[in-house]
Amino acid sequence: MLKRWMESPVVDATTKNELSAVAENEEEIRGRFGACLTFGTGGLRGVLGAGTNRMNIYVVRQATQGLADLIRSCGEDSCKRGVVVGHDCRNFSRVFAEESCRVLVANGIKAYLFDELRPTPEVSFAVRELNCIAGINITASHNPKEYNGYKAYWEDGAQLSLEQADVVYASICATDIFDGVKVASAEEMREKTVILGKDFDEKFLACVLDCVIDPNVIARQKDLTIVYTPFHGTGYRLVPEALKRAGFENITCVPEQMVLDGNFPTVKSPNPENKEGFTIAMKLADQLGADFIIGTDPDADRVGVVVRDATGEFIALTGNQTGALLLDYVLSSRKATGNLPANAAVVKSIVSTELATAICESYGVTMFNVLTGFKFIGEKIKDFEADGSHTYVFGFEESYGYLTGTYARDKDAVAASLLIAEMAAFYREKGMSLADALNALYQRFGVYFEKTHSLTMTGVDAPEKMKALMAKLRASRPESLGGLSLSKMYDLSEGAMNLPKSDVLYYVFDDGSVLIVRPSGTEPKVKIYLLVSGETSAAAQGKADALYRAFADAYVSE
Repeated sequence: MLKRWMESPVVDATTKNELSAVAENEEEIRGRFGACLTFGTGGLRGVLGAGTNRMNIYVVRQATQGLADLIRSCGEDSCKRGVVVGHDCRNFSRVFAEESCRVLVANGIKAYLFDELRPTPEVSFAVRELNCIAGINITASHNPKEYNGYKAYWEDGAQLSLEQADVVYASICATDIFDGVKVASAEEMREKTVILGKDFDEKFLACVLDCVIDPNVIARQKDLTIVYTPFHGTGYRLVPEALKRAGFENITCVPEQMVLDGNFPTVKSPNPENKEGFTIAMKLADQLGADFIIGTDPDADRVGVVVRDATGEFIALTGNQTGALLLDYVLSSRKATGNLPANAAVVKSIVSTELATAICESYGVTMFNVLTGFKFIGEKIKDFEADGSHTYVFGFEESYGYLTGTYARDKDAVAASLLIAEMAAFYREKGMSLADALNALYQRFGVYFEKTHSLTMTGVDAPEKMKALMAKLRASRPESLGGLSLSKMYDLSEGAMNLPKSDVLYYVFDDGSVLIVRPSGTEPKVKIYLLVSGETSAAAQGKADALYRAFADAYVSE
């Protein structure tokens, strides 16, 4: 395979030089060519570089050809409806977006391309707004700078279904990476691609602003001090703009991190889940006396929040904590304003906090659990609209993703940032911080604690290692772990819990604690989720730690 890449007239000189530099390194060559990036419901994601197991223009072209084949199989009208293409700030993102358009145009499919980087939720929105058959977004979300990725959306604005992803992947596998891909010239692509400019943002922002529940509380607390960081990414323009248009007047952006840069020079990782990424923002917040900080990841679909605790120290809220706070605020405020539908529904992933279930029960609102991946929340919205059974009011995942409207079918950090600020204004009016509000939730419902552990698999055989661990778990059902007796074990690969079949194991213990094991769809990791509750934070955390130690000792340790 290396030889073919080196000799192919299709491969550019820069790529050949990169491969020449590592040609004598067997391990490096095995890592680049020993496998191919797998296309799933999350699309593609991998380290940048030359090779079939890396993100580069040839892999992107091949993936787009696979998507084009699916679109063409749907008929000529689907080709005319077209595909909207967006991208984030990462290295080569613009190049990959343009290469995607070249393949679409060569296949007779109309292409729309944003004039510059945009948040992921705006791409999802654009698919629906433009009545496109599909969408492509070049992003690796919150991964380190070495990564990039490729997400594919279908006409409803949600990512491809399991069945569609399988069709695309089969087409990719059957398509020669060089000779089997149709590629238009750059000139033809530019002539035939429709460019979407900043005027399109107005349509998206209008939907974001419609997510405001109580504009009066914003008006009364418009001087709320907000510190915001986009981590060098796509939220840099639209998040501050949405906050300003909603009425907030005291927004300070972290200047060093407003600079668009795919190398993310001011952070180790541009992940709003990590408090260390907020170091510069916390210093600025101290200078300003701000009570909270909002940070969005590079493609602005996830949002993290840092708040002050009772001692004045900054603490980072988890995705579950922010989700629970937003859920309670949405339901309470909509009820207070007379805008909570009788058939209101909330949707969360099965790995997200069960505090949400308790909150929904207190408001008489129906909670739906879905598989991990925001596209499953999008599918529920589509089902509700089709049968009229429920009205969607909020959805979230523990991985810092939230959506309160139906204009998009992916998580939206732009609207979530606005809703977080509105919520902070509401509690400020009551003399409470967001940390106070969280403690009030715990006083009402008990202390819920969640923790995720990732078992990283290394080497080209990482997928086989992940399968081996799952097989080991299925072959050995524990009677108890960490002092807790096992009540039920659901194997979702066989179909369970009214959910689609999925490679997930779901353990329920006698006290209601939950342990979930799930291989990642985008990284060589097996994730273990712990969902517990207790009378105090220390008790809940201790229970989670004991449960994981027992699990690791039984199944992970050599």
